[in-house]
Amino acid sequence: MVKPIVAPSILASDFANLGCECHKVINAGADWLHIDVMDGHFVPNITLGQPIVASLRKAVPRVNDTESTKPKAFFDCHMMVEEPEKWVADFVKCGADQFTFHYEATKDPLGLVKLIKSHGIKAACAIKPGTPVDVLYELGPHLDMALVMTVEPGFGGQKFMVEMMPKVEALRAKFPNMNIQVDGGLGKETIPHAAKAGANVIVAGTSVFTAADPADVISFMKGQVSENLAAKGLLD
Repeated sequence: MVKPIVAPSILASDFANLGCECHKVINAGADWLHIDVMDGHFVPNITLGQPIVASLRKAVPRVNDTESTKPKAFFDCHMMVEEPEKWVADFVKCGADQFTFHYEATKDPLGLVKLIKSHGIKAACAIKPGTPVDVLYELGPHLDMALVMTVEPGFGGQKFMVEMMPKVEALRAKFPNMNIQVDGGLGKETIPHAAKAGANVIVAGTSVFTAADPADVISFMKGQVSENLAAKGLLD
């Protein structure tokens, strides 16, 4: 059983006001914050690194922090980097709750999953649009989440690739109780495709952070996911 989760990508936020921007979307109903880390090698772009994640963790406590009154969120770190093994300990120290590596970036995906979990956080694996979904079948039982990219990783604001939905359908059929995330071009117009395919973790950047009413967008996406999970008998 799984539940709908909306994870706004902070790549689409106003970085000059990052803490306030994150509080805004959490208060609007976001469950996670999706943190895109790009190294300029695995993808042709450079984004944020450890100092920003550590600073953001101070402004946005962990969900299980009972002492803080600040808005809380799960940090979903999407590592678009070469040699992801090198960065696990650093990002755990900075406050990551989940470390999502790319299948294409490592020679030993199962070993990396075990390394991530040895640090006490969740492990997830992402695949690019050109990578066949069956590479995740053997790894799936060890994962907390699988991420199907619905754009080419590296830049925000790209067009949603509906042709990736059969991958989501295949994963949901094989792993009915696993978190399955989609990332890229998700908004009110495209969420029905992802929800119908069986995705339950929705990464949305510009459609949430630039919305006049982020709560409306988040509520709509959760509603679509809930309806489809319920129809499949999978809603938690």
